[in-house]
This record gives sequence, C-alpha cells and structure tokens, in this order.
Amino acid sequence: MRPDNVPADRVIEFDVFAPPGGESDYFAAWDTVRGKHGLLWTTANGGHWIAADGELTRQIWGDAETFSSEALAVTPGLGEAMRFIPLQQDAPEHKPFRSAIMKGFGNNHVMAMEPVIRSVTRDLIADLRPRQGCEFMQEFAEIVPIHVFLTLIGVPTEDRAKLRPLGQQLTRPDGTMTVEQLRDAADDYLRPYIVERLANPGQDLFSRILAIPIEGRPWTLDEAQRMCRNLLFGGLDTVVSMFGNIALHLARNPKDQALLRERPDLIPQAADELMRRYPMVSVTRNVVHDVDMDGVTLKEGDLVYLNSSIHNLDPKCFDNPLAVDFERNLPPVRHTTMGVGAHRCVGAGLARLEAILFLEEWLSAIPTFRVREGTSPTYRAGNVGAITDLRLAWD
Repeated sequence: MRPDNVPADRVIEFDVFAPPGGESDYFAAWDTVRGKHGLLWTTANGGHWIAADGELTRQIWGDAETFSSEALAVTPGLGEAMRFIPLQQDAPEHKPFRSAIMKGFGNNHVMAMEPVIRSVTRDLIADLRPRQGCEFMQEFAEIVPIHVFLTLIGVPTEDRAKLRPLGQQLTRPDGTMTVEQLRDAADDYLRPYIVERLANPGQDLFSRILAIPIEGRPWTLDEAQRMCRNLLFGGLDTVVSMFGNIALHLARNPKDQALLRERPDLIPQAADELMRRYPMVSVTRNVVHDVDMDGVTLKEGDLVYLNSSIHNLDPKCFDNPLAVDFERNLPPVRHTTMGVGAHRCVGAGLARLEAILFLEEWLSAIPTFRVREGTSPTYRAGNVGAITDLRLAWD
C-alpha cells in the first residue's frame, strides 16, 4: 500500500537485493533508477525511499542530523538485532566510540600490516600462477582480505571458512538464517575473545580499541560485543567485493594492465580510481523528522536507501564517470565508496592499502590475464554487492 506522502509518479518496483538484470551487470541495474526524480519509492522489502540522484545521495549520506544511522538496513529486524557500535549510533553518543576505534586503526598500525598483506598475497599468487587461471573470487578475493582482517583482530585465520558465510548473510541475505541467528552466531564466536581482551589486552585491534576509555570509564561487555560484532562483519565482505571489481576491470582492459605494469608509480592513483568507478556499498538512513526534499515530504521513520554508485557514476558529480582514468587523481573523500561524513568507513585506509598491494603483487607476478573464454562474471546485489563468480585465464 502506497503511503499518503508518496506521489504515484514516484513509485517503482525495485528490489535492492535482486534488481532486474543485476546478476549480469550490477551497475547497469542500479543505473535504471536514474531519471527525472531524485527520490523514488519502491514497494519491495516493506516499502522505502531510494535516492536516485548523485548529489542528493551524498547530501543525505552526510546529514546525520536529519537522517539517522540507527536503522542499519531495510532488512526487517536487522538493525534492532545488531545494534552496531559505532555504525548505528548518532551524535553525541557516537563520537567517543568512533574516536576509540579510529585510534585503533591508526596509520602506524595499518602500515604495520603491509608485510602480512604482501606475504599472504605472494604465497597465494605463487600457487595460482602455474595453473594458468583461477576462479578469482573463491581462490583469491575471499582469502587475502579476510586472512588479513583475522590477523588484525588476533583470531585464527583458519576460521575464515566458517566466518565468511556470516558476512554474506548480513549484506546479501538468502533467508536461511534469521537476523537473530546471525547475530548470535557472531557473538558466540567472538565472546571468548572479547572477555579475554577486556581482562588481558594484547596488541591486536580489538585489544587496542577496548583499552581506550569511553569518556573516562571502561567499555561494558555489551558495548564491546556490539563494537566487535560491527568490525567483524565490516571486515568480512567489503574488500572481497573491491578485489573482484578491480580484477574484472583489468581482465577486460588489457591496455590498463599494460599501463600499470609499465608505470607502477600510478598504482596508488589507480587503486583510488578503481574504487571510485566500482562502488558496491549501500546504506540505509531513517528520517528523524518530517522534511521536504526533491518535491516530496519524507516522514519521520521513513527509510531512505543510498547506493554509492548513484553518486560515483553520476555525470553531474564526476566528469565522464564511467571512464577509468588513472590520472584523474581525485582524493578518495570525493567519492562515496567508503561512505561520507561521520560514518565514513573506519577501515578505509586499510582497504586502500590492500588494493594497492594487490595490484603491485598481482601485476608483477601474473602475466596478462583475461576473463576465461566462454564464461561471464555473475553478480549478487545487496547492501554490499559482490561478484560471485569470476573466472580468469592467462598464458
């Protein structure tokens, strides 16, 4: 049923978890919502707004006073179950928790991970190279970033296989787990580590964060669980998706491969540009109070879904946005791949480092590669869209 504040010409049928054509081209599927209106209403997933304009997407994403982060997602019950810290917090509660987490992700700690990232990347590539091809997502993209994150938080890297499905259920739910089951599975895994970190802090990321007082007092166990739950889910999916898109672009564009092999000095800028061009993160905001915007009235409690590709690929926001230009040299904060404002991804620096090292190591060891003949990549949409199958080949 269409709410009274939704004009008939704003209504579309668009499921953010299964957009038409999304399995073959995630970005083309999202491009179909662009049009004459900046805000549209979809009947899917209980009904919610979708921002269909780049500037409006960025404006809402960064306006924490009018648009709260408490909802988390359009998945029914997910926000109430997860209660993530700091992702679902608003000011002023948000600030001390985010400050502690940002200190834990300090640049010196991130850069200290470089040898670990290089080592696991090189070992994996050395195994793949003589095989003259691979299914990139399962055999590389789902291994390296999760291995790195589990090392960072100080848990066994062999737990990757049982943790990876939890990240997929959060961002691309398939109905096999309730949101409460998903939360409990994460908490049951994390609880012994959290209790140990609170009692005897070590050098891992969780320990560093939990050792920082919150406005002069220790973290409570509930707060620690909500924070560690947030970081665990954040570390299991986003960089995996990013790796897939970078590899697919280069596989389809041998000239770009050749340029980066010839000029490795361009790799940091190339990482930024590829992250801008292929964003797959979406967030949900709930309206704090009635507000008039784009010719409609958003009512208190309405949900607004924001997809980063709507901003990054809008020609009003970026010149020739579909083109990949390694010398575009835009600062990462100009795009919304890692978010905007108070809730910009706390791990953005680590993700960028992983992208740079992946490009350096892969291009130095793997010959010119391509999408394997007779295959096509497949996507799955969600709060973090992802390539689910990408078969590469090289001579």
